[in-house]
Amino acid sequence: MIKCVLVDDETNALEMMEWLLKTYCPQAETVALCNTAEKGIEAIYKHKPDVVFLDIEMPRMNGFDMLEQVKNLSFDVVFCTAYDQFAIKAFKYAALNYLLKPVDPDDLKATIHRVEEKKAIPSREQFALLLQHINQSPKLTPSRIALTAGDGLIFVATGEIIYCKAESNYTNVILTGGRKIMVSRVLKELDETLGGADFYRVHSSFLININHVKKFIRGEGGYIVMDNDDNITLSRSRRQEFMELFSKF
Repeated sequence: MIKCVLVDDETNALEMMEWLLKTYCPQAETVALCNTAEKGIEAIYKHKPDVVFLDIEMPRMNGFDMLEQVKNLSFDVVFCTAYDQFAIKAFKYAALNYLLKPVDPDDLKATIHRVEEKKAIPSREQFALLLQHINQSPKLTPSRIALTAGDGLIFVATGEIIYCKAESNYTNVILTGGRKIMVSRVLKELDETLGGADFYRVHSSFLININHVKKFIRGEGGYIVMDNDDNITLSRSRRQEFMELFSKF
């Protein structure tokens, strides 16, 4: 069984999450319902849960502050939030689990399945990344991202990402210095996370960092040459938008 601690200042939210887990995730056992961060800390030390479902906005001590008080974060954390889309993007940058309120049963089942597959131990650096991105202007691409690779996380500077290439259910992230990281996420997820001021989806299989574009080769089969001299296919349907993007520089 997966031991779960629920922390939320709203009683209705706690009872609903307990019901959802019991109804849709029979492999999950709720061992404590906590309506304050202080009670959440006590429950964590007492029950040693596998996962903590944590509300963010709570009086006196929010979810982030609560985790700062816990030593040895040997459990998975799933943030339950009603934050806007920019803040949700910040969760993706830090590679942390989250559920949007009101919680969808299918999203909850998928989250529990991920916990079963691989026990992720959140690091202080992940939380630092999350707070940095939440407080950062949405017009800017955050400076660092946590990538899920193998059995852990790799923290990289977004400016070092040259491009990302779809590889079936994985994504190959090409970095400066000839480095490559195979990420256990589809390209669409990285596009949702990185897409913005610096990254652009030029093809169904490619997401590029426009700061690493060296040149564009015109012609019927036009393509993009990146700083590392790799050639990237440019979709015909996106050629005009791509050229307009660069006309701004």
